[in-house]
Amino acid sequence: MEEGIHVALSAEKLGEFLGLTITNTLVTSWFVVLLLVTVGVLAGSRRKMVPGRFQTLLEWLFGGMYDYVAEVLESRDLARKFFPLLITIFLFVFVSNWLEFIPGIGSVGFFFSERGHSEFVPLFRSVNTDLNVPLALAIISFLVVEITGIITLGALKYGSKFIVNPIKNPIGFAVGLVELIGEIVRVVSLSFRLFGNILAGEIIIVVAIYFAPYLLPIPLMMFELFIGFLQAAIFALLTLFFIKLAVTEPH
Repeated sequence: MEEGIHVALSAEKLGEFLGLTITNTLVTSWFVVLLLVTVGVLAGSRRKMVPGRFQTLLEWLFGGMYDYVAEVLESRDLARKFFPLLITIFLFVFVSNWLEFIPGIGSVGFFFSERGHSEFVPLFRSVNTDLNVPLALAIISFLVVEITGIITLGALKYGSKFIVNPIKNPIGFAVGLVELIGEIVRVVSLSFRLFGNILAGEIIIVVAIYFAPYLLPIPLMMFELFIGFLQAAIFALLTLFFIKLAVTEPH
C-alpha cells in the first residue's frame, strides 16, 4: 500500500529527562538558541575599531532598527531597555522559521515500534509548528507589556485604562471592558497567527512534494522563506506597538 501524507499537529516525544518531557521541537529550540549565542559571541569578539563591509552592514541594520524603536517609543531610554528583547524575539522566530528548510529538519530521526506498529519520529521539527512555542512567546510579550505599563504609569493610572466607573461614565466603562478583553485576546492572536502561518506553510509544501515533487516545492519554499521573515517581523513589531500603547498616558 502506498504511504499517504502524515502531518502531526503536536510535537513528537523523544524521551524524558528528570521527569520533563523532551520533544523534537524542544531539541530544535535548544539548537536555535545555541546557534544564536554562538553567532553573537563570534560577531562580538571580531568587532574592529575600523569596521569592514560586513560589520558596517550589521551596524547599519541594527542601528536602523534601534532608531525605529526609539522613534516609535519616543524615548531612546525606553528603546535601550526594550530593543534587546525585541531583536531577540525577531531573531529567534526568524531563525526558527528558516531552519525548517535546512536538510535534516523533519527527515533525520528514529523509528519507534509500539504494539507491532512502527512510526518514524523526527529528531528535529520546525519550532513554531508546535503551538507551545508561539504561546510561550506570546505570554512573554503579554507579561512584558502589562508589567511595563504598570511600572511606567503606576498601577492605578494603568488600571484606569480598563476600569471606569460605570455610573459616571457607562460608555467609558464599556470601552474599557472591550480594551481589557482585547489585552487578554492578544495572547491568543499572537500565538495562533504565528503557529497557523508556519504550520500551514509546512503542510502546503508537504502536499506539493507529494503530488508535484519536480514543479511546486522550490517556489513554495521561496515564498515560505519570505513568510518566515514576515511573521518574525510582525511578532516583534506587534510587541513594540503594544509596549507603546502600554506606556501611553490614558485619556
